[in-house]
Amino acid sequence: MTLRAIPVAILVLICGPALAASPAIRPAPREAPTPPMVFYVAKGAPDACGRGCDSWIAVEGEVDSGAAVRFQKFLRQTGNRHLPMYFSSPGGNLDQALAMGAMLRERPTVARVARTVVKECGFEAQDGEVCLRLKQSGRELHGDLWTHGAMCNSACPYLILGAATREIAPDAVLAVHSPKVVVHFSGGIPTQQMRAAATERGIERADLMLSRYFLKMGAEGALLDLAKTVKFESMHILTREEIVRFGIDRREFVETPWTFENSIRSMVRKSAIAKSDAGNAFRTLQWRLFCFTTGQFELDFQRQVPSAPAFATVSISNGGAKPLYFTLPPVKPQGFEVWGLRMTRVSLQSLAGLPQFEFTETAQAPDGHRLAHPERFSTEGLAGALESLLATCPAQKDMAPLQASGPQDSAAK
Repeated sequence: MTLRAIPVAILVLICGPALAASPAIRPAPREAPTPPMVFYVAKGAPDACGRGCDSWIAVEGEVDSGAAVRFQKFLRQTGNRHLPMYFSSPGGNLDQALAMGAMLRERPTVARVARTVVKECGFEAQDGEVCLRLKQSGRELHGDLWTHGAMCNSACPYLILGAATREIAPDAVLAVHSPKVVVHFSGGIPTQQMRAAATERGIERADLMLSRYFLKMGAEGALLDLAKTVKFESMHILTREEIVRFGIDRREFVETPWTFENSIRSMVRKSAIAKSDAGNAFRTLQWRLFCFTTGQFELDFQRQVPSAPAFATVSISNGGAKPLYFTLPPVKPQGFEVWGLRMTRVSLQSLAGLPQFEFTETAQAPDGHRLAHPERFSTEGLAGALESLLATCPAQKDMAPLQASGPQDSAAK
């Protein structure tokens, strides 16, 4: 009796969350099953999703086998609101992801990567059953956006390529790898040769499907070439240079607003990434604000250790007559420099009252001359984030007011 087996190849791209936003090829960590993809409208504080924007569409979870149908239904329900979409997904079913990307191309969509923290969930886990039911309810929910560590992996970067505009925050993560083909047989037990042949056909189908999709979206095929070199069990976290070169987000300077994070230790965070003056390299900058009391704060600045070691100072202007200098020397944990600056509440409020602040890094050239590199960054979100941070700070004790740090030596004067 001849065995009759009919292979059906199902293509999936699934990987766990990235552990760090650093360029690398690393194993995809094994995690608990990710909930199926959900879509909902969230409303935040004024300007939560940009100037004049307080509402957005959250797209989160695994791209499951029914995601495209639910997404199409959801888009019909939202009508012509044209809200920005924030994605947070480990990836999933490739066919469904590409179908969803094609739907994005039919509307003027702005796609970004961020986690939505829903306030109605209270102390429940954001991916727990209680919170998931809220997100599936069809209600408009209230929440905050966190880009720090937010991920769009595996099939998710292909999905967001469908959007006319893609904006990737400097502290968000995009990761890719090669597809995995899952083959199901019916009619009997297949031989090893039949499995190998079906898998090969599935890979060919995936390559053809992705090539046609990239051509339709006007995307760079080099992204596909890179993904093919990464085993499915691993992931490659895209560098900013790759994100720009592959046309995912071509901006060479990107900064986040100041955002309050109520985690293990409450803080206010801001990140920026900019192209270096020489070559195609990008550098990442980060500021973190902590409180000791309602009147005493520390502003930390973190950057990668410069390739050429040189004496340097770092200062920030809050509109006063003189800039405020960060303390020397910086702490240097694993390739980074962390500089600290003690600030008063009044000094911070002065900073928050400015539309931009000037941040200056000064190095000493080999000939002894000082080279100043001033840049301007936005204070967007700082006033509201500082107010949220103050609500978590211990009350100020009766003591002499803390002065902002000044120059540490003659070279900084």
